[in-house]
Amino acid sequence: MCCLYKISSPETAEFLKQFGQVGVFLAFGLFFAFFSLFLAFLVRTRGSDPIFRTTYECGPESIGSPWVAFNVRFYLFALLFVLFDVETLFIYPWAVVYKSLGMAGFVEMVTFIGILFVGLIYAWGKGGLKWE
Repeated sequence: MCCLYKISSPETAEFLKQFGQVGVFLAFGLFFAFFSLFLAFLVRTRGSDPIFRTTYECGPESIGSPWVAFNVRFYLFALLFVLFDVETLFIYPWAVVYKSLGMAGFVEMVTFIGILFVGLIYAWGKGGLKWE
């Protein structure tokens, strides 16, 4: 008996055809990624001259070490902005179907906004919204 299986139905043949298309797409994506990395390796500069590490055509000259510790408040402020910005996106679909949800949908959204408000009050109380 041979190790190749006979395709017994047209549905199986169609499934294998679609699976093959995904495989070709995946192979092309991997080839493109590795080819791009290989091409970048070929054209990069290989010098260890200090002039290559300086600012090019713009910006002030660097002073001191590039490893500067940033204040965590910048990260916290950005994280709070993204959190409240993304959470407001959940309100738009709710507003579109508001009439069909009834009182249960209204109570759920009031609870959701209440949780966001408690988080805002907590962040405000901890000083996360102060920009210094």
